[in-house]
Amino acid sequence: MWAIAGLLAAAGICAAIELPSLAGHKKDLWIFTLLLLLGTPLSIAAALKAPIPNPLDWIAAVYRPIGNWMKNLFE
Repeated sequence: MWAIAGLLAAAGICAAIELPSLAGHKKDLWIFTLLLLLGTPLSIAAALKAPIPNPLDWIAAVYRPIGNWMKNLFE
């Protein structure tokens, strides 16, 4: 519970510090907000020891058929 509160406090402090300086830069503001809104729940899930999928597994799943095809092609 304390970990979640700490993570939410850290995200709030980061937002409070960075958002005023990004007020004139709309694109940067959107990217910062998006990354903060994606990173905070992932950090909370990691603090709760929830299984978080590895993005490299997804990339490997996409490229595995191509790799198998090339392997068969050059054998």
